Amino acid sequence: MEILAVSESKKLRPAPVDGGVFREVCGQFVTGVAVITCQGSDKEPVGVTVNSFTSVSLDPPLVLFCIHRDSRAMPAIRGSGGFAVNILASDQAGVCRAFAARDTAGFGELAHRSGVTGSPVIDDSLAFLDCRLHDLYSAGDHEIVLGEVVDLGLLREEQPLAFFRSSHPRLEGDA
Repeated sequence: MEILAVSESKKLRPAPVDGGVFREVCGQFVTGVAVITCQGSDKEPVGVTVNSFTSVSLDPPLVLFCIHRDSRAMPAIRGSGGFAVNILASDQAGVCRAFAARDTAGFGELAHRSGVTGSPVIDDSLAFLDCRLHDLYSAGDHEIVLGEVVDLGLLREEQPLAFFRSSHPRLEGDA
């Protein structure tokens, strides 16, 4: 049996994936919502909403999130050397939307305190993880931000804020 070699230029390649369809398909996966906060270079707090947060390792305690490389928060994350993950509760959809805006999200009247790394911890969050920047990995148009947890806490009992199909459904069950 003869095997025919096919030149690289003639191999079948998949059609490009449409970004809108990709977003819609990924929107079928229910996620939680967090606001990543850190100190900006001007000592003003910076925050950005993410739903791409996950734990990575227990020993050492590592977490990660993904953020667009052109995000307004990326220079602050790089420069500060730390960040806090503020896990939002079901009654914090307004906080989620405020920090999801492309223009700079101001903390305004939002109650917060400085964590161990100097990163803002939102007082009314469900929980928080204060992290030291561990590493950054380039991935397409995003950066994967890996952090080592240096402090954490549960701040209140409530249902988490969920994200599904571009909205925030209430989960069934007790907190």
